[in-house]
Amino acid sequence: MPEAAPQKVTEKELVRRYWDDSPCGTDGITYPEASREYFEAMADNRKKLEPFIAEYAQFDRWAGKEILEVGCGAGADLLRFAQAGAQVVGIDLSIRSASLAKSRLHAYDCQGETMVSDAENLPLKSSEIDLTYSWGVLHHTPDPEKAIGEIYRVTKSGGSICIMLYNRHSLVALQMYLLFGLLRARPFRSLKDILAKHHESPGTKAYTLAEVRQMFSAFDELKIRTHFTPYDLRYKRNSYLPRWLGRIIPKRFGWFIIIRGRKP
Repeated sequence: MPEAAPQKVTEKELVRRYWDDSPCGTDGITYPEASREYFEAMADNRKKLEPFIAEYAQFDRWAGKEILEVGCGAGADLLRFAQAGAQVVGIDLSIRSASLAKSRLHAYDCQGETMVSDAENLPLKSSEIDLTYSWGVLHHTPDPEKAIGEIYRVTKSGGSICIMLYNRHSLVALQMYLLFGLLRARPFRSLKDILAKHHESPGTKAYTLAEVRQMFSAFDELKIRTHFTPYDLRYKRNSYLPRWLGRIIPKRFGWFIIIRGRKP
């Protein structure tokens, strides 16, 4: 009998494999995996690169509330919500990331649930979450609009969202175009194609502010802003230009778009 043709690997499975191989924030960490030192080193790196997260997440505000993190990674922010007294649930497509998040909660004697799951098909009942949080995740799933619909479904009426997505009109995107478009003699190559093939997991996307506003139009009290980050000043792996340069570059060119809003 002829051999069966191999099944095509889906984009979602490629994304899972990418983050299983390299969970977010673990690059360069040399301590034994899942040790207390390992998690402390990750937290230190995150605070150096993204100290502004607490401004948006407002961890202390959610004590006693139900928090869902869509794409919890290795549990950096999930732990901070739990330490502030929230009842936390973290989901991640990556099996290894969800396992690390569970180990992180345990290492700090915090309660919480972690699950391997798909942002486009959340394993929760409707209208049970006070805050749905997702930092730099939804642009990796093949159908972000479906994931946003799921976030709307599981969030309580009057509940909040805090989401970060990548900004197409940013210095990071310009760097990617120069490196993978112009310098490779492909000046007409689209940013969509470049980001999908060369930035983090396969299919990574970035959006304009207008697109983001449309994607989240079902939510009330939308506050959408860009945030300038050290990644906008990176000139090679783990090397950055002086941060003072960020004070003279318009903030609209920042790599992060932060979206906050409320479900009606």
